[in-house]
Amino acid sequence: MKANVGNTDKLIRIVLAIVFGTLFFTNTVTGIFGMALLIFGIIFIATSLISFCPIYPLLGINTCPKKTKS
Repeated sequence: MKANVGNTDKLIRIVLAIVFGTLFFTNTVTGIFGMALLIFGIIFIATSLISFCPIYPLLGINTCPKKTKS
């Protein structure tokens, strides 16, 4: 697995996961939509920690900066 999630993307995913979790645990959003937000939040945290999003290669996206050879 090659990293394809950059630092800015990680930060956005973590912030969204916190917002989704807060909405769910404060019962602002409930039911199926609330559960979906919670699942998306868990996925965002996981993809941020491993720096890989399995959907990005399918779409040809890579937000990870390219490393230059020294």
